Amino acid sequence: MLKILGRKTSVNVQKAMWTVGELGLPHERADLGGEFGGLDTPEYIALNPNRLVPTLDDGGFTLWESNTIIRYLSRTYGHGTLAPADPHAYARAEAWMDWSLTSLYADVILTCFIQHVRVTAKDRDVAAVAAAAKRAGEKLGILDAQLASRQFVMGGQLTIADIAVGTLMYRYFNLPVARPSLPNVEAWYARLTQRPAYQAHVMIDFKPMMVAGA
Repeated sequence: MLKILGRKTSVNVQKAMWTVGELGLPHERADLGGEFGGLDTPEYIALNPNRLVPTLDDGGFTLWESNTIIRYLSRTYGHGTLAPADPHAYARAEAWMDWSLTSLYADVILTCFIQHVRVTAKDRDVAAVAAAAKRAGEKLGILDAQLASRQFVMGGQLTIADIAVGTLMYRYFNLPVARPSLPNVEAWYARLTQRPAYQAHVMIDFKPMMVAGA
């Protein structure tokens, strides 16, 4: 059976789990990382030498890196749905996946999220958060234009592009940061929140992750 190794509160595990949920794949998930530990064991290092989550185990085939896991699952089990059948459309969807990492991840997750959840209020770098939120809002303006005439990033159907970018949006829209008006992104995010797999695997309250005094 398909296995995802990693705690459900990890945003990168959530990307893999949302993909599994959309595809309706029988699976198991094991809690690893964070408060669960287990990443420094010889057994896990043999699967993922980076000592990070998630790791995919598909019948003995193991894979790490969340976006790569999304690509593999979608091409293997969702060709023509999550993975566009047209090679040009697939390449553009991949571009949006990479864009999520190069343009959003550092500002939304590594700065805004970490500073509000993993750092106490008295130690928070308010200036860094403000600058990161501003950059993220500006970059999301590109996505807002893309969504002007589309329900989803690639058109009328959810794809890998939505999963890579959309997983970050739950945290972006639920952190106390300044956000510009992004009507198309907001409408798209609202559509994502109506999807059962998004509700089950991405809309996970992160308040229990907050350190004391955050």
